[in-house]
Formats: sequence, structure tokens, C-alpha cells
Amino acid sequence: MQVLFKSRHPEATDLRDLTEQRVRFVLRRLVWLVPRAEVQMSDVNGPRGGIDKRCQVELRTDGAGSVVVSSVAGDWRTALENALARAARFLMRLWRRGDDSRRLRQRFISHEP
Repeated sequence: MQVLFKSRHPEATDLRDLTEQRVRFVLRRLVWLVPRAEVQMSDVNGPRGGIDKRCQVELRTDGAGSVVVSSVAGDWRTALENALARAARFLMRLWRRGDDSRRLRQRFISHEP
């Protein structure tokens, strides 16, 4: 899996290696479905502080197109973890939904006279 990291903020850039490790770990079971992941981190309102660290994860899948999830939190790590968790849940739902519909179609076709 190719992992791309984008950020202009110096604190977020320090998390590049950690981000790549976390993306690979969270998506380890779905690596066959996601050949490319892009993570963008930004500080929404600059030096004013507050809950303003934004992490956007875009997963390019082989069958479902692109999945884009973002999360805003008080620190970079929490924003990253929340976005990755949401993206993994969404991919699992897509995969299961596709799997169920295939099974239903096979069952319907095999029971036709």
C-alpha cells in the first residue's frame, strides 16, 4: 500500500512516520482493497488554539472508488486515530454490503427453476 502524507504545519510533519505506521496497521486486513492512502493534516484556525487539528484520510479503493473521511480534534494524534477508525468502519461496511448482495444474488439465481 502506498501512503502519502501532506501537511504544511511543522508539528504535524513530525508525525509523518507515525502516521504511515498507523495507516498500515489499521488497514492491514483491508490492504488488498486499498492500494493507496492519502493523509492530510491541517491546523484549522492557526495559532489561536482550541479544537482545530484536522486530519483528512482519502482511501483509493479498487472497487468502491475513493473514500474520504475527516476528523477534527484537539491534538494531531486523536484526529488521526478518529479519521482512521471511521475510514476502516466505512470500508468494512462497503465490503460486507457488497459481499451480502453477491450472496443474495447467488442464492436467488441458484433457486430459480
